[in-house]
Amino acid sequence: MKKEVLVFISEGYADWEGAYICSELNKPETEFAVKTLAISNIPVKSMGGFSVVPDYSIDELPPHFEMLILIGGTSWAKGENNRIQVVIDICLNKNIPVAAICDACTFLADKGYLNNIEHTGNSVTYLEKFAPHYKGTQHFVEKQVVSADGFITANGTAAVEFAKEVLSYLHVMEPDVLEEWYQLFKVGFYQK
Repeated sequence: MKKEVLVFISEGYADWEGAYICSELNKPETEFAVKTLAISNIPVKSMGGFSVVPDYSIDELPPHFEMLILIGGTSWAKGENNRIQVVIDICLNKNIPVAAICDACTFLADKGYLNNIEHTGNSVTYLEKFAPHYKGTQHFVEKQVVSADGFITANGTAAVEFAKEVLSYLHVMEPDVLEEWYQLFKVGFYQK
């Protein structure tokens, strides 16, 4: 049986931010399967207009999963995703990694999850402005993606870097193959 990776999607989610990760994790030769998670079972529409019926709602989590991935989008700033905190707390209690990109990082910052660990996001100024309860500026790292203490964080321009870090964390590819993959999607070619 394949190991499930949960991808949290919400109304207006940024569909491209998880596309690189999901397409690699869902390949038949991997040991992983991507499953979508949402607040409820109601179909969710992405920024690009894709309607997705979630595999799980927050009230019906699977007993075990390998990682929780939080995709950015327009609903984070509206406070519509607060119930995901229950799942994040489950992850922390069970040592399940949490990966977040763009405004999902802003949410983590506002809720205090990033106050004491190295992290990134759209920018430290952005987090200070849009995450009023954020107290982790001294741990902010000016990088596309940061992995620390069970959290992977990425800014909104780092979909490929985010994917590379998640794929590395889950050991989906050998390091040299992953680097070739990254070069292919980042610059359009790679040299052997």
